[in-house]
Amino acid sequence: MPSDIGSSRHGLGGTAYDNATAIYPVCASTNRSLSSARIGSLLGMTAKAHLFPETLAAMELFQGLPASALEAVAAAARLRRLSKDFCVFSQGDDGVRAHAVIEGAVRIAQSGSDGAQVVMRFIGPGEMFGTVALFTDGRYPADAIALTEILEASWSEADLLDLIHNHPQIGVNVIRIIGKRLQEVQDRVRELATQRAERRVAYAVLRLAHQAGHSTAGGTAIEFPLRRKDLADISGTTLHTASRILTGWEKAGLLITESQRLTLRQPTEILRIAEGDVE
Repeated sequence: MPSDIGSSRHGLGGTAYDNATAIYPVCASTNRSLSSARIGSLLGMTAKAHLFPETLAAMELFQGLPASALEAVAAAARLRRLSKDFCVFSQGDDGVRAHAVIEGAVRIAQSGSDGAQVVMRFIGPGEMFGTVALFTDGRYPADAIALTEILEASWSEADLLDLIHNHPQIGVNVIRIIGKRLQEVQDRVRELATQRAERRVAYAVLRLAHQAGHSTAGGTAIEFPLRRKDLADISGTTLHTASRILTGWEKAGLLITESQRLTLRQPTEILRIAEGDVE
C-alpha cells in the first residue's frame, strides 16, 4: 500500500517518510509475538515527518499553544500510517505513548476477565487516546484498533512530560480532556440507570454524529464504519435490542445504513426519542 504522507492534504509538510513502505494489518496477538524491530520494519516506525502547526493547533491536547511551542511538539512526534484493523496498542501493554488521530478513526475496546470485549468509545481526527495511562499505572487500559486506514501521531512519556514542563498549557489541556471524558462516563452511567434502551441508542447515535458527522444530500453521515454491536456496546444494551431499534428507525425513515455507514435522515426526530418526547 503506497503512502502519500508528503501530501499537504494530510496536514504535513515535506517528509522523509518512505513512500514504498507497505503497511500490514497486525492483530494484538501478532503484535506480542513479533519483535519490536520486526514491527518497526513493517510500519516504518523510524520515519520522520513534519506536522504543520495548524494541524497540531486543532488537536485538543495542543489548543492555545503559540507557534514556537507547536514546532517543539511536531519535532517530538512519531508519525505512522496504519492499515484498517491494525491494533495500535493492546490492553495491558506497557511502553505507553500519548496518541492522536490525524486521519481516520480508532475503536477503543476493553476486555473483561471472561474475555468478552466491550467498545468504550471512538476516536476521530484531532482527538487524543492512550494518554491517561501515562498518568496512572503506565499500562494501556484497553485495545485501540484502527477502524479505517489511519494516520496517527504519538509522543513518548518523556517527551510529553518535557513538553508539559516547558508549555504548561498542555497540562491544562490534559486536565480538560480528562474532565470531559469523565463527564461522558458519568452521563453514560446515568443513562444506563434511568433510561430505556431506545433513548440510550438515540443518545449514542447523536453523540457519534456530533463527533464525526458531516452533511450530505442524504442527511448527516457518520464518517467511520459502525457495527451494530458497537452501538449496542456504547448504549449498554444487547445486540438484539440495538438491531431491533435501528431496524425500526430505518423503516420509519429516521436513518439509513449502508456498508456499516450510518446516515441520520431525521436527527431532530432522533433527538426527540433521546429526550423521551416520543410515546
